[in-house]
Amino acid sequence: MKDSEDTILDALTRAAEKHLDARVTIDNLKRLTGGSSSESWSFNMGLNNEHNLVVLRRAPRGKERARVDKRTEATLQQLAAEKNVPVPRIRFILDEADELGPGYVMEFIPGETIPRKILRDKEYDDARPLLAHQCGEIMARIHSIDVEKLPALENLSPKELIEQLMTVPKMFGEDIPVFELASRWLMDHLPREKPPRLIHGDFRNGNLIVGSEGIRAILDWELAHLGDPMEDLGYISINSWRFGNIDQPVGGFGQREDLFAGYEKAGGGTVDRETVHFWEVFSTLKWGIICIIQGYAHLSGGVRSINRAATGRRVSETELDLMDLLI
Repeated sequence: MKDSEDTILDALTRAAEKHLDARVTIDNLKRLTGGSSSESWSFNMGLNNEHNLVVLRRAPRGKERARVDKRTEATLQQLAAEKNVPVPRIRFILDEADELGPGYVMEFIPGETIPRKILRDKEYDDARPLLAHQCGEIMARIHSIDVEKLPALENLSPKELIEQLMTVPKMFGEDIPVFELASRWLMDHLPREKPPRLIHGDFRNGNLIVGSEGIRAILDWELAHLGDPMEDLGYISINSWRFGNIDQPVGGFGQREDLFAGYEKAGGGTVDRETVHFWEVFSTLKWGIICIIQGYAHLSGGVRSINRAATGRRVSETELDLMDLLI
């Protein structure tokens, strides 16, 4: 049985007063749309005569489904903030005694996250030419975070990642020749391994909060891990994140050279373009396999969702994208 809004509101009030050590008032609790592995709730929080709009992020019904647990996700955002990465400020992290499941409360940052609005609305005309360069700068800051300060994160080699991915289609009885071709190409073009850095893992249009001046925040650290920093640069460039603007490979809003220039200017080091291409192929294959998982989640009845069903139908799109990348 799902928690009622009253139950969540009461628990939130108690948790906020405990963690902030102050009298707190909470009202206007609203469930936000979006997100398949986390719930998001906005609410007004009154503290020290100030009222601020904040957001609760928690695992659905207290169950962790993402690669990174909520406490780790919040910690990563705090470390990123120390490097001037634009992220919502964490107000407090929930613990087991709060009876809300794993989660945290962060500040609300106004702006747009819907890719088609960012790519088409007049309000963002001035911002769009800036976004690819800004993405490169932000990635460089993320990759500069001292790995010694990080909580435990998954750290697999490119070879191990490919092998892990290719076990999934077989689990569902799928035999997709293009995916097999792509996996063989990847195995034949493994990049030289580098010292691992923090990788956001889902840095794309859709996880950005954008205003008229550009990027205000990067969201959703649920797929963060250790690895090759070129992975983030390749991931944001796959065709699925262009939302129809195929001539703008970076998020549908910019060019790779602007992304690379921003990365290098911010101290990320020289971009290895061949390795970025490797990760673009890998990320396209990865997204195709995620589409399989999403589709079967719906078909099996495990999570009945039109969104998951529609995502499952996009497997064929990734096959075409892989063929374009491998030719």
